[in-house]
Formats: sequence, C-alpha cells, structure tokens
Amino acid sequence: MSLPVAPKPAVRRFHQASWDEKIIFELSTPGERGVLVSRPEPGVRSAVGDVVANLPVSLRRKKKAALPEMAQMRVLRHYLRLSQQNLGADLNIDVGQGTCTMKYSPKVNDALIRTTKLVDLHPLQNEADVQGILDLIWRLERMIAEISGMHAVSLHTSGGSTAIWMNISMIRAYHASRGEADQRDEVITTIFSHPSNAATAKAAGYKVITLHPDADGYPDADALRAVIGPRTAAIMITNPEDTGIFNPRVKEWVDLAHSVGALASYDQANANGILGITRAREAGFDVCHFNLHKTFSTPHACGGPGAGASAVSEALEPFLPGPVIVRDGDRFSLNRDRPQSIGKVAPFYGVVPNLVRAYSWIMALGAEGLREVAEIAVLNNNYLMKRVLEIPGATAPYAEGRRRIEQVRYSWEELHADTGITTEQIGVRMSDYGMHYWTSHHPYVVPEPFTLEPTEAYSKDELDEYADALTQVAREARENPEIVRTAPHNQTVHRTHEDTLDDPEKWAITWRAYQRKYFS
Repeated sequence: MSLPVAPKPAVRRFHQASWDEKIIFELSTPGERGVLVSRPEPGVRSAVGDVVANLPVSLRRKKKAALPEMAQMRVLRHYLRLSQQNLGADLNIDVGQGTCTMKYSPKVNDALIRTTKLVDLHPLQNEADVQGILDLIWRLERMIAEISGMHAVSLHTSGGSTAIWMNISMIRAYHASRGEADQRDEVITTIFSHPSNAATAKAAGYKVITLHPDADGYPDADALRAVIGPRTAAIMITNPEDTGIFNPRVKEWVDLAHSVGALASYDQANANGILGITRAREAGFDVCHFNLHKTFSTPHACGGPGAGASAVSEALEPFLPGPVIVRDGDRFSLNRDRPQSIGKVAPFYGVVPNLVRAYSWIMALGAEGLREVAEIAVLNNNYLMKRVLEIPGATAPYAEGRRRIEQVRYSWEELHADTGITTEQIGVRMSDYGMHYWTSHHPYVVPEPFTLEPTEAYSKDELDEYADALTQVAREARENPEIVRTAPHNQTVHRTHEDTLDDPEKWAITWRAYQRKYFS
C-alpha cells in the first residue's frame, strides 16, 4: 500500500528566520574581547619607540574609538542571524529587480579576486611593479570598445550614475573647447530613461527637457524636433528604455542631435538584451556607458561598490579622465599629460576587483557567448511576459502585442481598480513567498507599476515559480485582500513610511547619528 502524497502547495512554502536582534553596539560588553593581542616584547618596543608620538597631532585620537566589544562567538552569531533575514540573488529568484539586471555572478570570479597577486597590490606602487593589472585593465577597455564599437574607454567610475556624470562632464568640456559652453545650456532626455541622466545634467548646470512617449511607447520624434536646436548640448537617452521597448528610430534621434551640433549620449544600463546584436557606434552615438555590475555580471554588493565603463568616439577621447593606460610594445604606463582631460572622477583607476570579475566573465563567454546571453535574456523575458499577462489585472502598457527586449514595466492598474490593492502591497506580500519585485522610479508614468527582468540566469522552472507566486498574490488580492494589505506574515521585513525615507532630518546612517538625533 502506497503512502498518500501531500498536495503540492500553490507556491513554494517559505518562512524566513526572524531574530529579535539588537544593533551590534547594543550587544557590546565593556572589557569583552574577540582576540587578545600579545604585548610586544621589550626589545621590539625599544626598537620601535613611541609609535603614537610619531603621528601628527591632527591624526591622534583624543579618546579611544567607540567600537563594540564582543567575543568572537557572539560576533559570528550576530552576523549569521542577520544573514538569515536577507533576500538576494544567491537565495531567491531575483527576477523582480527590474532595470538592475540581477544575474548570477560566477563564484570562480570571487576566487580570482582573492588571490594574493591582486589583494596585495597597492595603487601607489611603481608602474613597473603592477604591469599585470595594467595589462588586464587595458585589455578590458579594448573589449568594451569592441562591444560598443567606440574608439576609447575609461573604467575609472564606481557605478552607472558616476559614469553618466563622466559623460556629461566630457560633453561640457567638448563644447567649452569649441567656445560653445555658454550657448549650449540644454540637455534633452526621456521620461523612461534612467533618472540619473536628468540628474547629472541638472547637477552640471544644464536645463533639462524631458520628452514623453507616444502611443507606442517610443519617445516622440516630433516632440524632439520641436525642442532641439542651437541651445542643445546633448541628448541623453536609454535604449531599450525601462519599459523594455527598443526605439528603432534611435539613429534618427542621433542624426537630429548632430544636425544642430549637439552630442548624443547612450545610457546602456539595459544592454543585457542587445550584446553582440547592436552597438552604440552603429547608431552614431558619441559616448555611451555600461554598468559592469549589471551587464557584465559583477555583484551589485548591496548597492556598491559597482563599476562603470564609459566609451567615447575619437572626438571625445581627449576629454577622458586620467590617468590613461598606454601600451608600448609589451609594457604599460599611465599617461597623466592630458591637458583637455576632465580630471579624476574616482580614486586611482577604478574598482579593480570588479574589473577583474568583468574581464573574467567576458573571457569565459567570448563573442558568441555574449550574444547568447542577450538571446536567452530576451527569450526569458518574453516567456515571463506571456505568463504575467495571463494574470487577471496585469497589463503591459504601450506597444501592445509587441515583443520586449530584456525587461517589462507592467501595471496593476486594473487589479487596483477592482480590489484597492496597490503595487507596493503586492510587493510586500511577495516577500512572504521568498521573492520580491521593484515597482518603478518616480514619477509613476505607468500606473501601479512593477518591473521584472529575468536575465539569462534563470531557468524556465524558476520563471514559472516566480509567475506562480505572482499569480497567487493577485488571486489573494481578489479573494482575501486583507492578507495582502496586512503583509508581511512570513518575513522579517517591516513596513516603511515614505515620509520618513524622504526626510533627511529623520535619517540615521550611523549609530552615533542615531544616538545624537534620538537620545541627545
């Protein structure tokens, strides 16, 4: 007689560990130690002398550092408990971080960056002693140049937004070199391009003109013609945009910019679906950037440090930040003699561990592998879109019936109208199933938005599991909305209040700031 088989749940059962864990400073016990450091022998002490006395007065502490005092076992227990209360790419199906391109980062690449050959390097070492890493960075620059079709590349920046800041800085320097800096005081972008384009242009002193999409979701070309002119410094656009829609008229946009003497900057944060298929240079762009911690699989690392790559045409090459790595035969050196350079944008020459990871990832895949990454990412995205659009109440605004590239910005507008449940509430409830998703950057042009990007990293079974969880939550919104409204139930996350997040006076980034703001 066979045993009865338990019915399979609608989605995977999940309940996250929940620890009432204090902040590590609150766990501190005066006098408790993790390691007892041996006192120096008399001979060593006399030979070294008074180390503190040799420090400049300005660098000497007036009192001991207020560090937590804990035994090793308690430190380990504390951080393991915190790790059990997290979600991330190594724990859950992370297709919900739309626009972030969350993908598997091969662990062998983590092993490569831990080798003493890299860890023991110092950026102030003599160039003759760091030929290996200069060679690797130079080769990675040439790879990015080939992938983008551009002339030269800088890997200095520590993320996408700083790469965009580099782009607008070079654009400003280019126009200044031609005596047109004062005349060209406007930058044009689109509402679905990443907000960092508008933000960096504004921070650089430009007036920002934002264009909205037409009925198909493309930036309106007629609207561009109406605002572009001799005051335009650049157009700064993302393509495919955060809707996942690729603008087939992008070269027309670039040609329009060039016709009035403006430059064209390409935000390629969404490049994961077009690797090996289309390049920035073929569309005529003057400058573009990639996020290595997205497209090229280096970890996001909880928001940093990331790594960015800016690629430029020959006309913009003189303005790249320095120093620039130069190859002479089989030797490499740093060229600092660059009178038109915008100067440093980051310390030394980039976030080297992430550059090594990106180099390793590209080398492992090769040109054909990079194209396959894009093809699978697009296939996964369109399969997931089919599954999501089968959920009552879910829609994909714009370009109805058309394929998307690597992500989609969906809408729960219909579900919200029927149930009153918001996209934020659905996102919180998804955490009860060990998953989550991102809504959208503001403004909510797509009402009740959610943005999914499966990348090439996930299997069909995993996409089905995610879609099943989303279907279950949407069903709950109709049949038992209170369970969604009061979520989370199986999670450690708590509800946040937007007014607190938007009020710097209530922020406490450090323990000392927390004590000062709330207990002083």
